[in-house]
Amino acid sequence: MANCITRQIPNAFTCCNALSGCIACVMAFKGNYSLAITFIIIGAVFDFFDGMLARLFHVSGPMGKELDSLADDITFGMAPSVIVFSLFHEVHYPAFLQPISDYIPYTAFLIAVFSVLRLAKFNIDPRQSTSFIGLPTPANALFWGSLVVGAHPFLISDAFNAIYLLVMVIVMSVLLVSEVPMFSLKFKSLAWNQNKVSYIFLLVCLPLLIIFRISGFAAIIVWYIILSLLTKKKA
Repeated sequence: MANCITRQIPNAFTCCNALSGCIACVMAFKGNYSLAITFIIIGAVFDFFDGMLARLFHVSGPMGKELDSLADDITFGMAPSVIVFSLFHEVHYPAFLQPISDYIPYTAFLIAVFSVLRLAKFNIDPRQSTSFIGLPTPANALFWGSLVVGAHPFLISDAFNAIYLLVMVIVMSVLLVSEVPMFSLKFKSLAWNQNKVSYIFLLVCLPLLIIFRISGFAAIIVWYIILSLLTKKKA
């Protein structure tokens, strides 16, 4: 009986991840972006521990892997899509886009679609055991959540408009399924030579958080992408 319960603990954490993602979606539909990103982060915590517990209890299997991907697409795919969908209803639209302004917000769900593709690709790609190919879905979700929370006044001002947001959606969606190598922050040792890229990345993160505060997390994701592009030949 105890063994049966133990086997279900990692899946229970995965389901909590999915539940957190569902709540994040509801908060985003209501325009409560702060709570939306809070539940995305809570989902990320559950996502971290479900894998750790599966390894601890030696209960990893195909069902857990599939369940994890489904939960991840809710929390890291659908939730950021809804955040952007709601933001599209607040941003400024140039005059020539006004006739189709009711339809443009639905392009936000490209994030969810490409997240599904990203997760399916990750599950069958043996190259991604120690690093990533393409932008990880949690990083993408953190980018959108922190950007909208931290830079909301700017995003709904006349200095920003729906065209910029649409371009950002397309770029981030493509990065999810791109063949760009993205480094991992897993440290096998503390040696500088083996972790040079990770150390450089972390050294820049603190100033970004100090300067940009909450939206600094979005700046960190951009920095992560740039550094991955600059070092991809060495990956």
